[in-house]
Amino acid sequence: MSVVRSKICGITRLEDALAAVAAGADAIGLVFYARSPRAVSVQQAQAILAGLPPFVTTVGLFVDMPQHEIEAVLAAVPLDLLQFHGNERAADCDALARPYIKALRVRAEDDVAALVDAYPGARAVLLDTYVDGVPGGTGQAFDWALVPAVLSKPVILAGGLTADNVPAAITQVRPYAVDVSGGVEASKGIKDAAKVKDFVRAVRAVGELM
Repeated sequence: MSVVRSKICGITRLEDALAAVAAGADAIGLVFYARSPRAVSVQQAQAILAGLPPFVTTVGLFVDMPQHEIEAVLAAVPLDLLQFHGNERAADCDALARPYIKALRVRAEDDVAALVDAYPGARAVLLDTYVDGVPGGTGQAFDWALVPAVLSKPVILAGGLTADNVPAAITQVRPYAVDVSGGVEASKGIKDAAKVKDFVRAVRAVGELM
């Protein structure tokens, strides 16, 4: 049996975080990117983290934020893992000296293996859909055939995933984890507890068959 982990991203409310935990999600994502409809303030993030039970990984998503601003967030919010979702170089990511994952937006012409190898300090890479001018959260899937069978880092698959298509995505890509935001929402930034539960159940069910 292969365990595929799940992350529910774009959490803006404690009740949504607790619904994700109750469903069995391994991680939640908090977006510190003001232009996102799923952005949270430091105060919102503090309230969410204060209400979480133990053994849930908390991930902070940043998009080309200056290092001193990220450090200010980290001083106030005890995040477990950073997720860089912009054009950050490896040196930018490494400078924080914190565990991180790097999001890469996949295009047909990309050498995905080379992109992954450019971030040797990353704990994993998150592969998302490329949409010009949009750093993520597009709700669109990319061609999973573009993901090489062997990469130097664990893969977190994102981009347009739902309870309906995640079994096929996992079967084809065999990622370490999957990441969902819009696919489990009632509206942008507000999760649908039933959709979250269905998503995590689908991830676990297909993992048990692998």
